Order: sequence, then structure tokens, then C-alpha cells
Amino acid sequence: MKVDVVRNILEANDAVAAELNASFTDRGILALNLMSSPGSGKTSLLERTLTDLKGEFSMAVIEGDCQTENDARRVAATGARAVQINTAGGCHLDSAMVRDAAQSMGLDGIDILVVENVGNLVCPAEFSVGEDYKVTILSVTEGDDKPEKYPFIFAESKVMILNKIDLLPYVNFDVDRASAFARSVNKDIEIFSVSATTGQGMDTWYDWLRRERAKKKK
Repeated sequence: MKVDVVRNILEANDAVAAELNASFTDRGILALNLMSSPGSGKTSLLERTLTDLKGEFSMAVIEGDCQTENDARRVAATGARAVQINTAGGCHLDSAMVRDAAQSMGLDGIDILVVENVGNLVCPAEFSVGEDYKVTILSVTEGDDKPEKYPFIFAESKVMILNKIDLLPYVNFDVDRASAFARSVNKDIEIFSVSATTGQGMDTWYDWLRRERAKKKK
């Protein structure tokens, strides 16, 4: 019986996610589900991305967190459209939450929508939120064995962003080892090494966004 309940929850989520993705596609919106553990630099990477690309794209962010509107305020300060979802302790967003947030925010004129999921390397990967792609951030301060310890999130992701590479001289992190672990569970994963603080490597991420947005453009 428990298996049936879990299956029903996931099937219901997937049904709403499919409707969302169809709506995003009809509007020519590239939708991304941005995931990571807490403290990896998701919001910092978003702030820099939104600031650097605001002359090219109209971007919007749906922020997911357990409490506070701190991240939504930081994102909105860049000029991007933003809305906050507080899960009150929930470990992930789901498609119904994102649907309601998108309706509240409005999607007219949006080129790229980023759903910044709750900081967690387990639950968010289980629930589609209507995205075209999942993108997982791994910071070099976390340890290079994270893709081995948490394989599912990396197996489900189109992109792994290795963030905070400006700190590599000060931490015990092997980029090749982390990349090898990620590719052992997802041979097609694209990997970008960046520093959201210094801007190093961010052009590789931006070029990927440009390519993928071009595919969705009507």
C-alpha cells in the first residue's frame, strides 16, 4: 500500500510538471531546475548570471527555501522577476508549488526561468517541476566524492557546475576525480568549472544558456 501511495504522489506531480513544461515550451521559455546542497553558491551564481546577461535575456527566478525571503530579495535586486516559495521545512519544491508561483509571478516576455530548489542533494531530484533540464551545483568546499555519494541527482542532471574554483588552492578537492565520479553515473553530463565570485569560467555557463535558449526560441 505504501508503494502505491508513493507512486500516486509522483504520478500526480509528473502530470502537473508535464503541463508546466508544455506551457513553457509554448512560450519559448527555457526552464531550469537549479539544485545543490546548502551553501554551494546557488544564489551567488544566479545573481552574477542575472546581472551579466540582463542585456540579453529577460530572466525570472522562482526561489525555494524552508524559510525567509532573503534569496528572492537578492535576486530581485538584479532587476529580474522573482517570487519566493517557503516550504516550511519541506525538503524540495514540487510542480504544483511552481505552477502556483509561476501564475502569481506571470511569465509574459520571459526567456529563461530558473527554479532555485531547496538546498538538498536528495529530494529535489525526485520531483520534476516542469523544467527542460536539471542543473546541479557542486562547490569545491564540499568534497570531490559528492557525485559518488549522491549519484541520483547527478544522473538526472544535464549540467554539473563546479563552483568556487577560486578556492581550489586552499581545499583538498580534485576536479578530475569529481568529474569522473559524475560521468560514471551520467556519461553525457556537461561540466563547467566556475567561480561566481571572480567570474572565472562563467562564460562557459553563459554560452550553454545561449545555446539552449536558442533551441527554445519560437
